[in-house]
Amino acid sequence: DQTRLIFQGLFLAPQFVGEAIKSSHLAAALFSQLGYDVNPLPSTPRRDVIQAIKLGSPDKIIAFCRAIQQWSPVESYVDPIPDNMPGYDSQLVMAGGTFVDGSTSELSADGPLRSPYIVFCQGGTHWTHAAIALEAAAAAVGPAHSN
Repeated sequence: DQTRLIFQGLFLAPQFVGEAIKSSHLAAALFSQLGYDVNPLPSTPRRDVIQAIKLGSPDKIIAFCRAIQQWSPVESYVDPIPDNMPGYDSQLVMAGGTFVDGSTSELSADGPLRSPYIVFCQGGTHWTHAAIALEAAAAAVGPAHSN
């Protein structure tokens, strides 16, 4: 049974990575269009699936993470709240309603509540799910230069 699971993982890995890369490109394009600084820029070659979005305020990081959590397939009812975490000199907020705890291939987001207030969005095993969650996150934070 272990051999079957290993081969299943090898078979599914390219699909999961492809979906996560599509999700990160989508996040970069969407939030760039809303006026936020993003890194990497939309449509640039990538070496990983992490997308940094400079939201500029702690309230926007919290709102972004809440939207991602609300559209997660697991524990969507959980409200991510900032808290102290070992290894960080500021509070951190994390969203990750994933099937596997700590998964980096499933859609998640987190960010430290300190200037310049960057949220790190990663993963997404289905870009269509990421699109729904990112649409909610965009609605939650609004354009970059709104009050």
